[in-house]
Amino acid sequence: MSAQSPSPDNTPGGPVVEGPFDPEHDPTASYALEPDDVAVLTRRLVATSGRTAEVRSPLNDAPLAHIPQSTAADVETAFARARKAQVAWARTPLEERSAMLLRLHDLVLDRQQEIIDLIVWESGKARKHAFDEPLHVALTARYYARTAKRHVGNSRRIGIVPGLTRVDLNHVPKGVVGIIAPWNYPFNLALIDGIAALAAGNAVVIKPDSQTMLSALLGARLLEEAGLPSDLWLVVAGPGSEIGTAIVERADYVCFTGSTATGRIIAKGCADRLVGCSLELGGKNPLLVLRDADIEKAAEGAVRASFSNSGQLCVSMERIFVADQVYDRFVDRFVARTQALTLGATHDWGNDMGPLISQAQLDAVTAHVDDAVAKGARVLVGGRARPDLGPYFFEPTILEGVSPDMACFGKETFGPVVSLYRFHDEADAVARANDGQYGLNASIYSQDGARARSIARHLKAGTVNINEAFAATFASIDAPMGGMRESGTGRRQGAEGIRRFTETQAVATQRLVRFAPHYGMSDETYAKVMNANLRLMKKVGRA
Repeated sequence: MSAQSPSPDNTPGGPVVEGPFDPEHDPTASYALEPDDVAVLTRRLVATSGRTAEVRSPLNDAPLAHIPQSTAADVETAFARARKAQVAWARTPLEERSAMLLRLHDLVLDRQQEIIDLIVWESGKARKHAFDEPLHVALTARYYARTAKRHVGNSRRIGIVPGLTRVDLNHVPKGVVGIIAPWNYPFNLALIDGIAALAAGNAVVIKPDSQTMLSALLGARLLEEAGLPSDLWLVVAGPGSEIGTAIVERADYVCFTGSTATGRIIAKGCADRLVGCSLELGGKNPLLVLRDADIEKAAEGAVRASFSNSGQLCVSMERIFVADQVYDRFVDRFVARTQALTLGATHDWGNDMGPLISQAQLDAVTAHVDDAVAKGARVLVGGRARPDLGPYFFEPTILEGVSPDMACFGKETFGPVVSLYRFHDEADAVARANDGQYGLNASIYSQDGARARSIARHLKAGTVNINEAFAATFASIDAPMGGMRESGTGRRQGAEGIRRFTETQAVATQRLVRFAPHYGMSDETYAKVMNANLRLMKKVGRA
């Protein structure tokens, strides 16, 4: 059912192409949702403009649905409704919020195939990569259901006077969180930030990307089925240029995942209002293959690191630095594994890579590769668009000889394109990996874990995976995830991922003594007594 693809003139062979669909999954078939299905999905959508926008599948450009569009006035209405609902939700015991998240966990696993089907139709990604999305949502829901009390429940702190000063620490919800979600992981990234926000007692108003509204709306429907009260999760639809600003102008906290350029605009808007934001932005992520790496494992990991979701993953690798001692062996295995990948517009398991999301993304990837080739880069495999497979297919591509004058050297491609570089010295490899302004994710392959962990401390990246591409940190929900430098601010996951949605409030109760002179004591004597107490507390080991 598969055949070797035609080789571009400048490549030694391309990836394998998936053969014809069975009739049930005909790539030319339309998957337009019935009006009743759209009505159910859009129940939490606030949209009164009378306009609709068509959602089409990147698999075959077939129409999927027409989504009602929101206005700035709709955004204002959504926030007003969410604020009213949030007051009662903030008073809801943590145990009840957690129970809702555990019900969501079960629903996501029970409805996994339905979720995956919709993700594949709407994003075009391979089924095995769509599977990652409900998996990660379930992990996140269970994690915050089990740990919310530890992270944002009331706790005690040490008072200044032992036994006489009691300090309670409260984590007060921000209010209404605005989420602007991207298209590349349309179900996962529409939910995981909001799950933490809900657990902390907030309401959510979310604007999914216009290209992938259906997956996000299915997430909203599952929250409703899990028992989330009305108006705590409201969805608005429309271009960011039209309603994104309205969200930033009203939210008590903003979560954004997307480009660095847009992130800067959002950060400025939040700064003007003195509200917080977390931004997961671009990356030009490096993978280091050290001289003692297991070459077969490194090559397998590099394929996943570079070509998962057709490279449309913020933590995917676009630069691979390989030690001289193993360079040739690694390249041989990496190229061979890449040539063995299957491409196809299919819903079936077993396909390795689907299309890019849109013509704009295809144009951007094509421009990066064409620019590199024109300036002297060598294509080891791939390098061509494949319109014979579908409208937005581009072959997984490995480049050698990429130099700083090429666009793909320092700019994020966000597609199935990776560049290879030799290194002689590990310190030089670290310096080159840190070159540029990004700092999101990195990977190191080495059989010496202690040495790899030592090197990791010198990499400017918010997450570093050792002997893994990105899944080790991404799936470890207790570990924070986010970027350094121009890859963003703030963290999702872990304690940081939920506490960002709260204001920390300290409440101190003082008994018997006051912090002022008393019993006729002068100010000078009071100062001497306090100094003596400070010295005494140091001697007895007080913090």
